[in-house]
Amino acid sequence: MEKEMHRFGVVPLGALILLMALSACAPAAAPGAQKPSVTVGSTNFGEQIILAELYAQALEANEYPVERRFNLGSREIVAPALESGEIDLYPEYLATYLTFLTGDSTKASSDAARTHEALQEALRAKNATVLDYASAANVNGFVVTKATADRHRLSKVSDLARVGNQLVLGGPPECPQRPFCLQGLEKSYGLKFKDFTPLDVGGPMTVAALEGNQIDVAVLFTTDAVIPAKGFVLLEDDEKLQLADNVAPVVRNDLLNEAPDDFETAVNGVTAKLTTQQLTELNRQVGIDRKSEREVAAAWLSSQGLVR
Repeated sequence: MEKEMHRFGVVPLGALILLMALSACAPAAAPGAQKPSVTVGSTNFGEQIILAELYAQALEANEYPVERRFNLGSREIVAPALESGEIDLYPEYLATYLTFLTGDSTKASSDAARTHEALQEALRAKNATVLDYASAANVNGFVVTKATADRHRLSKVSDLARVGNQLVLGGPPECPQRPFCLQGLEKSYGLKFKDFTPLDVGGPMTVAALEGNQIDVAVLFTTDAVIPAKGFVLLEDDEKLQLADNVAPVVRNDLLNEAPDDFETAVNGVTAKLTTQQLTELNRQVGIDRKSEREVAAAWLSSQGLVR
């Protein structure tokens, strides 16, 4: 019995010592040690910084070291920064970015899936990839006061056909010549307004005119914080007049090839939860309530179960 104990006792001990010695020679597997650093960028307006912060914090929650290069400037500055490797990721808008890359406004459509596919193809030459797109989109929106919506039972743009000849449309001076503004409303919806008032591009003049009942329908951007702040009603674009400017992050292929699978999972997880209404609310918290982008992003990510 003693021989049996000796035979089965000493040999495992020796094997254990050898295993420990080999382990000591191997490099330690520190959590997150193999994950590449990610430089997240953005263009120079508030919504972009909020979106970039959402992606940055989601990646940090998955143990990616993140450098923030926000508010770099216009698309003409940020897109080349992605190509050169100055940044690795930044949020974009499908249709606008596709038109920017190709110089062809006919390639984008109101179909988000088709526009996403065309953008993916255009990015091949740029060594970049567009990841999943959100339902959130920032496009021209047609907005009325709650009183006007209630009075005329308005919830969709097509509802304006019943009363358009009684209403005044207000928006950018170029609206009558634009296919996604008055031209499109006439062609796609058959709308005829009583009059058009030239104002600014989704700015304070348009908001003041709508509030003051100088106009009845305003052209504003769909994620404008003023819509919920003023209790305005955004009419549904039920005939899909607007191009698919859905939010979508663009990433350098070099980073995608280096990063583990949880990189795309983390980024796409944010995108999947983001709606136009939620993005508008985030814009309101930063633009109206004056909260910081970091604070707002952290609270939203937590509320969506994307970070702990």
